[in-house]
Amino acid sequence: MATVCRTLAVNAAFLLEIKEDNRQLKDVLRKCKQLLRNPCTQRSDVRQWTDSLSELRDQLAMHFALEDAYGYFEDAVMQAPRLCQRAESLHQQHIGLFLDICRIADSADRLLHHKHAVQQIRHLSDAFFAFVEQFETHEHLEDALIMAAFEDDIGVGD
Repeated sequence: MATVCRTLAVNAAFLLEIKEDNRQLKDVLRKCKQLLRNPCTQRSDVRQWTDSLSELRDQLAMHFALEDAYGYFEDAVMQAPRLCQRAESLHQQHIGLFLDICRIADSADRLLHHKHAVQQIRHLSDAFFAFVEQFETHEHLEDALIMAAFEDDIGVGD
């Protein structure tokens, strides 16, 4: 009887780059959360928030580009074709999440030029934390997808 054996190829450079990207993304996200939790009392607070949100937007673009460039989802699907629909659904979320953070960063930038920016920042903060919830759910589902593919590959539960 023939046995089919799948192997999982892991590129060390890819893992290092993804690890560094994830660290940077978490750092920027943490910084944004801290800033947006604090009450905005001065125009300089709005500038700091705007800069941080722009940094998050740029880091998120890099994060999604790395996942796409290195075939993050493709590798999981190759290991477990039954995960194809989940992987495609998660991949399609990237554009929506990126557009959401772009809108938030653009709104923050427009507030810099608004006379009553400090009073209007609450709406921006609410939008940001709604984005964070969606993004963190997305990342959790990506991790679960990769783990499901990995479990298939090593035969967990056999």
